[in-house]
Amino acid sequence: MKLKFDSNLKYQTDAVKAVTDLFEGQSSMMSYFSINGQVGFDYVNFNKDSENEREIIFGQGVGNKLTISKYDILENLRKVQTHNKIAPSESLGDLNFDIEMETGTGKTYVYLKTIFELNKLYGFTKFIIVVPNIAIKEGVYKNLKITEEHFKGLYDNVLYDYFVYDSSKLEQVRNFSTSSNIQIMIINIDAFNKSFKDIEKETKANIIHRPQDKLSGYKPIDLIAETNPVVIVDEPQSSISTSKSKEAVSSLNPLCTLRYSATHKEIDNLIYKLDAVDAYQMDLVKGIEVASLKSLNYHNKAYLKLVSTDNKKTPITAKIEVDLNKNGKIKRDVVTVKKGNDLAEITNREIYQGYIVDEIYCEEGNEFVKFTQYDDKLRIDVPVGEINDLAIKRAQIRKTIEEHLDKELILNKRGIKVLSLFFIDKVANYRQYDEDGNPIKGPYAEIFEEEYKKVIQKQKYSTLYNDIDLSLSAEEVHNGYFSVDKKGKVKDTRETKTGKIRTNKDDEDTFNLIMRDKEKLLSFDSPLKFIFSHSALREGWDNPNVFQICTLNETTSTMKKRQEIGRGLRLCVNQDGERIHERAINKLTIIANESYEDFAKGLQSEIEADTGIKFNIIEKDSFAYLTMTDKNGTPKPIGKQGSMMIFNKFKEMNYIDGKGKIQDALKSDIENKKVVVPERFEPIKKQIIDIAERHTRKVPVMPADRKRQVKVNKRVYLSPEFKKLWDKIKHKTTYSVDFDTDELIKKCSDALKTEVKVQPPKLIYTKTGLSIDAGGVTVNEEGKIPPSVVYSDEEEVALPDIIKYLQNETYLTRKTIVKILIESETLEQFKKNPQEYMEVVLRIIKRELNGMLIDGIKYTELDDSYSQELFMEDELFGYLDKNIIESEHSLYNYVVYDSKVESKFASRLEKDPDVELYLKLPEWFKINTPIGNYNPDWAIMFKEDSELHSLYFVVETKGSIDWENLRQNEKNKIKCGKKHFEALTKNHENVSYRLANNYDDFKASVE
Repeated sequence: MKLKFDSNLKYQTDAVKAVTDLFEGQSSMMSYFSINGQVGFDYVNFNKDSENEREIIFGQGVGNKLTISKYDILENLRKVQTHNKIAPSESLGDLNFDIEMETGTGKTYVYLKTIFELNKLYGFTKFIIVVPNIAIKEGVYKNLKITEEHFKGLYDNVLYDYFVYDSSKLEQVRNFSTSSNIQIMIINIDAFNKSFKDIEKETKANIIHRPQDKLSGYKPIDLIAETNPVVIVDEPQSSISTSKSKEAVSSLNPLCTLRYSATHKEIDNLIYKLDAVDAYQMDLVKGIEVASLKSLNYHNKAYLKLVSTDNKKTPITAKIEVDLNKNGKIKRDVVTVKKGNDLAEITNREIYQGYIVDEIYCEEGNEFVKFTQYDDKLRIDVPVGEINDLAIKRAQIRKTIEEHLDKELILNKRGIKVLSLFFIDKVANYRQYDEDGNPIKGPYAEIFEEEYKKVIQKQKYSTLYNDIDLSLSAEEVHNGYFSVDKKGKVKDTRETKTGKIRTNKDDEDTFNLIMRDKEKLLSFDSPLKFIFSHSALREGWDNPNVFQICTLNETTSTMKKRQEIGRGLRLCVNQDGERIHERAINKLTIIANESYEDFAKGLQSEIEADTGIKFNIIEKDSFAYLTMTDKNGTPKPIGKQGSMMIFNKFKEMNYIDGKGKIQDALKSDIENKKVVVPERFEPIKKQIIDIAERHTRKVPVMPADRKRQVKVNKRVYLSPEFKKLWDKIKHKTTYSVDFDTDELIKKCSDALKTEVKVQPPKLIYTKTGLSIDAGGVTVNEEGKIPPSVVYSDEEEVALPDIIKYLQNETYLTRKTIVKILIESETLEQFKKNPQEYMEVVLRIIKRELNGMLIDGIKYTELDDSYSQELFMEDELFGYLDKNIIESEHSLYNYVVYDSKVESKFASRLEKDPDVELYLKLPEWFKINTPIGNYNPDWAIMFKEDSELHSLYFVVETKGSIDWENLRQNEKNKIKCGKKHFEALTKNHENVSYRLANNYDDFKASVE
């Protein structure tokens, strides 16, 4: 199978545009440089006929060229940041730009597409992708291979080469520097960060920093630096976390550095942000549920678990979880102990006899406690006296198999193959070898097969027999991906105390295999469904159809929960390679040996530590990107000063404390719509509240034990009342658009007159003195003259075909476009800066056109309709107290809601005696619009004997029904929904479409 890629995902397009807009005003051109002894695309030979003299070749290298000033880039940067709701940078510094994208949202695809956009818009051809390890290196290379056909289709079969830097293949570097086509080099940071400035250690330096005969004496790094490449750093917190690695990247002489990560440690000119909260809220990754396995009422042995050690004060102490005897009842709790403490006395239980604290060791990563009569060391998070460890592992494996098969019942018929992933920390637990070197099963492999054979025979899975070959033995559905040594035996992958992989060729081969088999694993043709992998092999690879992850580690793991779930966060694909975007299907189940609460708390803590997100905290610059119009009508960010005024007002109102921690007063006033902001910021009050509300959200982690299947309520489904309701609203429509071309021309030309303010290219003039003393040559900052802008209108620029450009992007006729431009009286600005003018004009025309398309839309009922039987095909699930409420009057036994507004609306519907029945309209109930499909929220039928007399309503619920506060996209879809149901009303009476933010106001408006 081949994976398919969607080039029109808005959030990915926004991330690409954040980069390309930085260079608005840049001319499309290349730079050229001479290379002695190298064959470029343009070269001449001397002494060709001389047999005694060596042939001399002068080749021509090709590089990127930046033509706009840093002043322009800073202005562009601030525009991009304001557009993307990021506090604007006060200064620029080096051309380093950060892009934050949550794991699983297509970060690699985004920066690859950015490469092609930068080439298309500005002619850049040289790109280097710097990666931190072989796992990510292999992942990037695999992505370039599987997207090749996709990108060539998108970009007119553009010629490009990509390769992984290999010091034994330096001809690739030569081609990189001389080719005029797009060149993409993938390089591990370790390949060019060693001894590159110390001549005495030249033999220890990376080959890239040494002169090479193959390159006529050039150092490979010098040829690369001449190309002025755009450098893309993948995972900078790992790739360039040291001053040495940052210096190495500088040696590439980058035109700019684009740094992509979900967990930036250092932020420098952030231009796009899609964090963990955004990704989960927008359904861009799988939702997470946790199935926890934890013993209950097992106190038959001396239970101990080391929580922490502390040597900051005297005496040294440790916190240990134990089972305490309190008033005759056993309670598990944490106690603080020091050397000499007797746990039998502390717990009041004889079972702890002999557990007297002898030693507390506090070295980070190696903490332990020893007791006088026991040799074993008690280590952090490794419990002693718990239920037999192997029994817990068996339960985890069995639960994983059950979860897997439950999902197969639903997804097999949708053409989606289910995969499960087990992480282990010792390969010997899965595979061992006998005396003759033959592989034999380890304990986990044996347990898996025993449990699989039991579970697959359950009656509930009998319907799978048509989808799977029962003749397959349990052996064929599982396998392991492990590193293999020179003798062909699998082995553990080693890692440092901090969790960094110590890689070698064996590990590289393993990653090659994982990447190579990625599509194979997604196909039903492969019987492999359950994958065992070493826990160290945790980053740089994933598979979109991993739905269960189970960690079977014996000891404390350095593996973080974010790394663990990252292997299965990506949205799943079907057998046609198409991405599935349905929320109900995309659930990742973590089979954990800790409570749901502990897992969720740990995940939240990691997100805070890794990403800088501070849950329940409002920071002083949180509002800095918000814009207000100044006296001249120009929108400008309120900046850090304005943000500080809002922050102080929130403190005054007791919405936050001095450190910005959100208080209950803010949550209450948000819910009751009573939030107070400084008077001068009243025009942007809604945006302020949106930001405050966002800071109260957390990443949703669902408890598997509260999971319920949402089923059709047969009593309602088979009732004549439901048939009446469905017959009223089930019909599909088609739309046509009618608008006045003259009106469009006037609206566009008027908007262009007032909004187009194109600036010509600028030259920045700065003058300063130099100080020369014993310390060297330095800039005299005190004598520095502030930069001044010099405009130049002398240079004639070749004007592109603007009519063709706008026609291709808007599908308007040439005649219409010409009229718009002439009547706008802005064509003189086209000569100042053609590219900027075209982009601004296109944005304005598209905005006005979309508005008129919606205003002029007409719907007509079709003979086609949505079948009532579709409800029986839905496979829905939800979580009590999280996103479902029980129901008697709805079409389903539970109502699934997406927000508090919807939850309250459903609760009131359920309790209203006038309501006959209602339903949350399913995702497949869609209305076609010019701006995408629209799915309304509710369908409601009132009782015949009520005051509303069998009226039928389709309702859209929003947090606010203030038309000015709705986004333009929401407004347009609501307009289309209203016109769709108006078309149905012609043939089906008593159907009405309404917008509401609470049930009581809705009902009052229709009575």
